[in-house]
Amino acid sequence: MHTHLVNASIQAIPLVQDKHPYLWVDEVITLIQQSGLTYLVGPFGTTVQGTYPEVRNLVDAINNDLSARACPEWLLNVQWQFKTGADSTFDEKLVKYTKP
Repeated sequence: MHTHLVNASIQAIPLVQDKHPYLWVDEVITLIQQSGLTYLVGPFGTTVQGTYPEVRNLVDAINNDLSARACPEWLLNVQWQFKTGADSTFDEKLVKYTKP
């Protein structure tokens, strides 16, 4: 099993007319915040950092929650980054863009 930190970008796209899609997205972001994982909310998705099992469990929790809340239909796009023998972190990607 992969034991190092991974990054995943999670994009929930509710295909709904029951309420504004952003309300469903807000509920997904709340789940991500409650997960305890490091995260960064962006305009088109939220990036999370954790072990593979932690992130995989979060993705499962998002799908289960949307289903339990009776979201009519959704797309869930997940992009993963793995490294063999090393952590994949936010810092390595953002350090050159961070203000001193």
